[in-house]
Amino acid sequence: MRIKYTIPIVFFVALVIIEKENSIVSRVTDKLALKQTSQTPLQPPLHTPLKPNGFFTSLRKMDSAFMLMKRRLEDYSQHQEVVTEGRKHILLLATTRTGSSFVGEFFNQQRDNMFYLFEPLWHVEKMLTLETGGTNATAAVKAYRDVLQQLFLCDFSLLESFIDPHPVRHTTAALFRRASSSSLCEDSVCSPPTKGVFERYRCRNRRCGPLNLTMASESCLRKEHRVIKSVRVRQLENLRPLAEDPRLDVKFIQLVRDPRAVLASRMVAFAAKYKNWKQWATDGDIPIDNDEVKKLKGNCDNIRMSAEIGLGQPTWLRGRYMLVRYEDIARFPLRKATEMYGFAGIPFTPQVKSWILKNSQASKETSGVYSTQKNSSEQVEKWRFSLPFKIAQVVQKVCGPTLKIFGYKFVSSEEMLRDKSFSLIEDKVFKFL
Repeated sequence: MRIKYTIPIVFFVALVIIEKENSIVSRVTDKLALKQTSQTPLQPPLHTPLKPNGFFTSLRKMDSAFMLMKRRLEDYSQHQEVVTEGRKHILLLATTRTGSSFVGEFFNQQRDNMFYLFEPLWHVEKMLTLETGGTNATAAVKAYRDVLQQLFLCDFSLLESFIDPHPVRHTTAALFRRASSSSLCEDSVCSPPTKGVFERYRCRNRRCGPLNLTMASESCLRKEHRVIKSVRVRQLENLRPLAEDPRLDVKFIQLVRDPRAVLASRMVAFAAKYKNWKQWATDGDIPIDNDEVKKLKGNCDNIRMSAEIGLGQPTWLRGRYMLVRYEDIARFPLRKATEMYGFAGIPFTPQVKSWILKNSQASKETSGVYSTQKNSSEQVEKWRFSLPFKIAQVVQKVCGPTLKIFGYKFVSSEEMLRDKSFSLIEDKVFKFL
């Protein structure tokens, strides 16, 4: 004969719930999943036989226990939904010399809940660079996208395959600009220094050993939001799979700057690569069909086409794209930072506000070529007094559509270029949902 222990079993479960009020919800549900079978009959708990009054009192306790369990399960479910929906993944897209390092710090400074990576695709580009100096565009597009996707999921394994020398036991002393990510220099990823190991990109605020990428992954998983800055993605359209990945909630912030200002900055920062431009500035006409000029045009076209896609708001980008001009950030850093945080859906903290106020009013001594400390309002106009007018004319010719879409005014004379009373920046609002 099969003996039924219905009441004792239920009572036993209720007692477990009452006695383990601080236990994890999943363990409680495991207890509830227990079923009596002929092979493994559940035994009634050992206790003193209940008197009638005690029995009904226990039933009331049991009912209260199940109500408590129900509320816990509901709270747990709601918490899981909040964590999933609240996590943001932000990709800051730019080109070199557009102020992206400065803007990236807007997010890097929010250390407690932000995992920020500075140019992880540098390793990918370096690995895929051909002997001619170029890259295999098709391979690069897929590699960039796949690495970004994995990094947003806190998986560093694919990036490891591009780091040279290859990490040993997931540990590397060669991660590009490690110090530019506060998350990669915090206590949880700061291993003891290793004697005799040279680290080119070592942490500035403390002495750490080579970076353990497993520890970096764990740090990433603990943070609520993830931000990656990159100047290596040429076209926004190539990132569509990231926007459509159900595991991610990616938002794209495209940072742009007047192409004339960008070229002027590059001629200083990358003097060796731009020696032809310097030569043209002093000697004769500039050959429009030169490869360097064509490269400039290609860069402008890629930036413009990405912006046109973003501002056009196709279904896959709706609510996921924001365009920001460097000039607006330089003039109104707090306002634009607040807008970017609002777009991303992340609270703007006093810590970030304090950093922006301090670092957007830096002295000349601290605002070097690669510094993230700038007297930002001065940076807007500085290029107008260093770029030769003939160079500005060439940029206007090959990048005309790009200047127009972003609201940058043309100059028709050297006097107009040098006249600070005449702004080259139109007041323009970029509409996006």
